[in-house]
Amino acid sequence: MRAPRRPRVPLPHLVPYGGGALEAEGDYDGQDFTDLDLSDQAARGARFLDCQVRRCALGETVLAGARFIDSVLTEVRGVGTDLSTASLRDVELTDARLGGTQAHGGSWEGVLVRGGKFDYLNLRTAKLRDVTFDGCVLVEADFGGATLERVSFANCVLRRVDFTSARMTDVDLRRVVELDIARGLDALSGAVISPTQLLDLAPAMAAQLGVRVADEVPPGEA
Repeated sequence: MRAPRRPRVPLPHLVPYGGGALEAEGDYDGQDFTDLDLSDQAARGARFLDCQVRRCALGETVLAGARFIDSVLTEVRGVGTDLSTASLRDVELTDARLGGTQAHGGSWEGVLVRGGKFDYLNLRTAKLRDVTFDGCVLVEADFGGATLERVSFANCVLRRVDFTSARMTDVDLRRVVELDIARGLDALSGAVISPTQLLDLAPAMAAQLGVRVADEVPPGEA
């Protein structure tokens, strides 16, 4: 089991963002976005290099196809944030509270997601490499058709997660404190789980295989 590479993000001296609406294909380098309401803005295809986004509202913010490189996002919040096909490389995402985030088709490499709560996170067909989820709560996250390589879930809660048709290599689920897989149990090839988790998942695995488990052995057949 190869552990994911954790990012190192030593931010340079940052310049406070001057305000105004974000721009499509905008180029943001070494800027500090702190305590801003960026809701309902659109920055498709924008590039954020060596940036800090802290305590910003991202409700319905469109960042489709954006690139975040060597950047830190802290305590961002919002519902309906669009990160579809976005690229995150060497990024720390800390204590976020996001709902209904669209991140399908994206590329995450060298990403640390620490703390926070994510409801209905859509990562369908995304490519995740060297990604660590640490202390997160993921409710009904969708990894359908995604590729996960060297991905770790440590001290996380995964409720009603969907792994349908996901492809996994070196995915570590052993330290998940609550593992509830709604769909895609057959995609766990390439993942590692603990013996306790195996027992917890056994009824769902049996049901998927069509195996009926009797409460007891009939008399005379023991």
